[in-house]
Amino acid sequence: QVQLVESGGGLVQPGGSLRLSCAASGGIFRFVPMGWYRQAPGKQRDLVARIHRAGSTSYADSVKGRFTISRDNAKNTVYLQMNSLKPEDTAVYYCNKHPAVPDDYWGQGTQVTVSS
Repeated sequence: QVQLVESGGGLVQPGGSLRLSCAASGGIFRFVPMGWYRQAPGKQRDLVARIHRAGSTSYADSVKGRFTISRDNAKNTVYLQMNSLKPEDTAVYYCNKHPAVPDDYWGQGTQVTVSS
């Protein structure tokens, strides 16, 4: 059974950092590109960063230079290091294969709130 468990979110002040983790099981996640997505209140879920199996990465312009995605294929885990956080980064963060569509299975996500 496919399962994605995101963790590491929380409340942080502007300029702070968080590291998100995503544990994947029951699927072929270690063999496919993976992505971190986020959904702010009232907005659609957007791709933030993606990483291919071999490690090449790409980022949304809004997070480029501040976020770093990585993966450990042996552990079926994907990470998102977020630095220099801004209030506009506030959202629920999800991981999933890339590409993913709304009808795919999604985990619970982890809430990130950037506020002073």
